[in-house]
Amino acid sequence: MNLWEALFLGLVQGLTEFLPISSSAHLRIIGEFLPSAKDPGAAFTAIIQIGTELAVLVYFRREVWAIVKSWTLSWKQGGRPKDRDAQMGWLIIVGSVPIVVLGFLFQDSIETHLRNLYITGAMLIGFALLLGAADAYAGRRAARIRPKELDGIGLGDGLLYGLAQALALIPGVSRSGGTITAGLAMGYSREAAARYSFLLAMPAVFGAGLLELVKALGEETALEAGWGNTIAAGVTAFAVGYVVIIAFLKIVSTYSYRPFVYYRLVLGAVVITLLATHVLYPS
Repeated sequence: MNLWEALFLGLVQGLTEFLPISSSAHLRIIGEFLPSAKDPGAAFTAIIQIGTELAVLVYFRREVWAIVKSWTLSWKQGGRPKDRDAQMGWLIIVGSVPIVVLGFLFQDSIETHLRNLYITGAMLIGFALLLGAADAYAGRRAARIRPKELDGIGLGDGLLYGLAQALALIPGVSRSGGTITAGLAMGYSREAAARYSFLLAMPAVFGAGLLELVKALGEETALEAGWGNTIAAGVTAFAVGYVVIIAFLKIVSTYSYRPFVYYRLVLGAVVITLLATHVLYPS
């Protein structure tokens, strides 16, 4: 992989990470059409995702600081949350447990078998239908009942959010798509579901990225893209991702998720067609 390919993949990562269309699927598919014609790999993907999560950290810096500060104080006081920010900190921890446990147990499959493009195409289509159904339900429900906001989230909902996020270990599901779908199905507003998906992703994505970073430092062959190219891709992902966060939150506060549903359906159908005609190969 050369520098221009890495920068392009960083651009793709920044554009797709926060949209419910699966950034890992896009990196997996687009990698096949680059001059190197190669899957960029789970390590490269996880490391450049640090760039997009840094964009989340910068954008939500006030909320994150309030959560960390209140959670730390609650821990010093025996771990009992005294305010909503401290409770949110505990909910993010609880919601991060499923993806950490499943990621550890199925690490080999995630890095190999689950990157099969037939699985990616099927997940794009399957979760498009789930997102569409959840969005339609949320729209009908909002006409009768006021949607829930994040100040009403409890332990049960936090765990369900976490389980939905864990499904994103399979390329094509989408971390934001899974959590947003769960949030809409539980009655949260479109913006609340999106904002919580951003906050919940930070521990898991930073953790996965740092783990792959440590592995790459210890193994010369673990990062085939090279350090310079990977860092350049991560910086690009950060800059583009920050702009996408601003735009996405404005869009979902006004419009539905339907365009993303259609996009996923079309992309999934294209991937499966290209596989069936041997333009693409599963692995």
